Amino acid sequence: MFNKIIRPRRLRISENMRALVRETNLSVKDLVYPIFVVPGKNVREEISSMPNCYHLSVDNAVELAKKISALGIPAVEIFGLPEYKDEIGSGAWDMNSPVQCAISAIKKAVPELLIVGDVCLCQYTSHGHCGKLCGNYVDNDETLKLLQNVAVSQAQAGADIIAPSDMMDGRVAAIRAALDENNFSNVVIMSYAVKYASGFYGPFRDAADSAPQFGDRKQYQMDYANSREALKEVFLDISEGADIIMVKPALAYLDIVSKVRAEINNPVAVYNVSGEYAMVKAAAQNGWIDEKRIVLESLTSMKRAGADIIITYHALDAANWL
Repeated sequence: MFNKIIRPRRLRISENMRALVRETNLSVKDLVYPIFVVPGKNVREEISSMPNCYHLSVDNAVELAKKISALGIPAVEIFGLPEYKDEIGSGAWDMNSPVQCAISAIKKAVPELLIVGDVCLCQYTSHGHCGKLCGNYVDNDETLKLLQNVAVSQAQAGADIIAPSDMMDGRVAAIRAALDENNFSNVVIMSYAVKYASGFYGPFRDAADSAPQFGDRKQYQMDYANSREALKEVFLDISEGADIIMVKPALAYLDIVSKVRAEINNPVAVYNVSGEYAMVKAAAQNGWIDEKRIVLESLTSMKRAGADIIITYHALDAANWL
């Protein structure tokens, strides 16, 4: 009688065999590419801390959007640097702002491309915080009124999805009410429900000129030591009308993604943030890693953890590789 040897390696014997039994598949249709728009015309300036990412004027953002759509990427998220800043961030709902102009121009040029509008105030306020200040404290309820203005203005410009990233309590309900009252009931809300106060945002703050002028954002963004709190935020946002739930950052928080996926039926998004991107780019430029292999492995890990949507600066490269 022979001892039975269990041989899982049989299912790894060739590429076709591995593909046949693969549990998780990464697709270009999972990806969203962030675009940074700035005032002016014919502007294309590389962001120093984010290689191969650019500040673009609206005209160049439109040309990039056409290429993105041609690659099969279904959506872009628009961030912007305003013409002006003030105490309440009023440039965030100015219809002549680069963000609103880019949303409108891209939707006209590439109507099939989904456009996500980031709703926050940090890059528009003179103090760099995500809402209206009362002394050194961000006034939650007064900020909600401003976020409503931003969301409606982006929907008017043509955004398909509104993504509040401010982490104010009650903002999903406030934005949903404002959108519905202005006949935008079909506009989706993708809530940054689980957004941690993370060190991985550094390059983005350079790109969006959004670093706080004093203190930090720990009074409203989540403590990275907490996981049970994440589910509280998720359930609150779903109860307020969020259609899609986001976890941000991605790579250091895949345990959170997995927990969220196990508890809800809504689509789950992750944001593969600027610091995660910059580390990979720096290591690749030094020849320390195989960039393609690392990127595809990382993005697949996000899908494996439970993400349906991946917002990533790697989207253009990944689309070509896939």
